[in-house]
Amino acid sequence: MPKMKTKSSAKKRFRMTANGHVKAGAAGKRHGMIKRSNDFIRDARGTMILSKPDERIVKTYMPYDR
Repeated sequence: MPKMKTKSSAKKRFRMTANGHVKAGAAGKRHGMIKRSNDFIRDARGTMILSKPDERIVKTYMPYDR
C-alpha cells in the first residue's frame, strides 16, 4: 500500500494539539483592520481550536497527524 499524501496547504496552516484537536490562526486579520471593531481584533489574537465539523475535514487532509 503506498503512503498517503498530506495536503501541503494544510500542514502550513494547522497544528494538532496533544488531545487531538486542531489549532488554526484566526480568520479575517489579513487586511482591512480599520473597519473592524477593536473587540474583533482583540478576540482574533493568537490561535483558535477548530469546531468538530471543521476538525474532521482538516484531519482528512493530514492522515499522519493524529
